[in-house]
Amino acid sequence: MTPPRDRDAAGRARNARPRDELGRPLPRSAAGDVPRVPDDLTVSPAEAAELGGRLLASGRPFHAHEVFEAAWKSVPGPERELWRGLAQIAVGLTHAGRGNATGAAALLRRGAGHVAGFAAPPGTEALLDPGRVAARAAALAQRIERDGLADLPAGDLRLALA
Repeated sequence: MTPPRDRDAAGRARNARPRDELGRPLPRSAAGDVPRVPDDLTVSPAEAAELGGRLLASGRPFHAHEVFEAAWKSVPGPERELWRGLAQIAVGLTHAGRGNATGAAALLRRGAGHVAGFAAPPGTEALLDPGRVAARAAALAQRIERDGLADLPAGDLRLALA
């Protein structure tokens, strides 16, 4: 028998299964899972840059993606594309960590394209350099397309935002 789906107080489906550092579901009985980013996270740009940057630097791009997605959903106007691009870069790094070279290169390149034209939002200047992030993501995409993932050191997938 399949266990009932996890639901929040409003009845929306939620997956409370433990996850690994790349966001893959673990068995419900697994111990030692990685702490999750709350589904209803609300963050300021500075909080998103600080937390998302820390998660990327620690090798948790799946979780960084969730933080950047929360910022993307909460900021108004054109700045949304910056956070969307950062979320795509984080997903590209997640694909790379999972061994999906094609998906990694595509999302890194797409995210770099969204991030490239932005300056750091007010209050994030010390935490986020969009031009540097875009250049590093595009270079990593090119490297993955050329050489694949087999010899790529794990440290090269820990992207710094500043």
